[in-house]
Amino acid sequence: MTTTPLRDLRVGLIGYGLAGSVFHAPLIAATEGLTLDTVVTSNEERQAQARKEFPDVRVAAGAEELFARAGELDLVVVASPNKTHVPLATTALEAGLPVVVDKPVAGTAAEARGLAALAEERGLLLSVFQNRRWDNDFLTLRGLVDRGELGDVWRFESRFERWRPQPKGGWRESGDPAEIGGLLYDLGSHVVDQALVLFGPATQVYAESVVRRAGAEADDDTFLALTHANGVRSHLYVSSTAAQLGPRFKVLGSRAGYVKYGLDPQEAALRAGARPGPDGWGVEEESLWGRLGAGAAPFGGESQVTGGGSPVPTLPGDYPAYYAAVAAALREGAPNPVTAHEAAAALDVLEAARRSARDGGAVRL
Repeated sequence: MTTTPLRDLRVGLIGYGLAGSVFHAPLIAATEGLTLDTVVTSNEERQAQARKEFPDVRVAAGAEELFARAGELDLVVVASPNKTHVPLATTALEAGLPVVVDKPVAGTAAEARGLAALAEERGLLLSVFQNRRWDNDFLTLRGLVDRGELGDVWRFESRFERWRPQPKGGWRESGDPAEIGGLLYDLGSHVVDQALVLFGPATQVYAESVVRRAGAEADDDTFLALTHANGVRSHLYVSSTAAQLGPRFKVLGSRAGYVKYGLDPQEAALRAGARPGPDGWGVEEESLWGRLGAGAAPFGGESQVTGGGSPVPTLPGDYPAYYAAVAAALREGAPNPVTAHEAAAALDVLEAARRSARDGGAVRL
């Protein structure tokens, strides 16, 4: 007896800017069981880029062209500007299509929960692209925490810092609230999501958010302090104005601390045109491995620079795991890798942070 293999799930991708062209399209194309069927962009240069990079892809100038043939698709990915996420995801769900939405899924937690309710009502997958859950350093740290190698974690420091003294412009740096721009909702979506995954819900949020660069309109230097229900304190930094970069992670526990410098290499590889494959994807140089240990008694003071602790091999980063999980959820009913309810919990924190930075003082959740 012979069996007929399942056909690939056909994916329509809305948006071919940074998110669509660098992250989503390459990862979709690299996922077994998925086919990038259509790219939606009105920009003629991006249309040409999509055709060059994926010769078999269909190109549409607007989302209405995509939804007009919804019956030919199995999944829609929304990677367009933030302000379009909710209306496009709503249209896709109402057309009977499962949806992946880039972060932030919405501007408010209420909108995210509204989308989640619509997806549940229609019996459709709604997943949020939080690729930083598959960063190499985060996977490594999560393993250390789960194995208890730090003891009871007391403080989690996470930095996503850059040195970009000149604003680049565009909607991501717009001061118009409708654009949902600024670092709090951009990089802040990542560091808050990681903190909640590691240490559970937050009960209190304090934030400082500043516009530092001349000509900038949206926050470009933001700090958040979270108190988690289990007592862990998370200190989260996102900045475009960091002339000297701090450690990506510094985690202090009752038994040991873990310090890790440097960013996961996957984004740089994707930007350079590399594509996920079986050999060496997401692997970083040994010189960038973090260190685990405790300072020597009685004074301590050892660090990654002075040689404190022992090097911890960094696990390979694995962005392809996200779309593999999406495919499994659609085909087999496997768990949704990132739910809209999880994204809404992160938006609760981001909204509280915005209130705290505006009004001063901590905000209880």
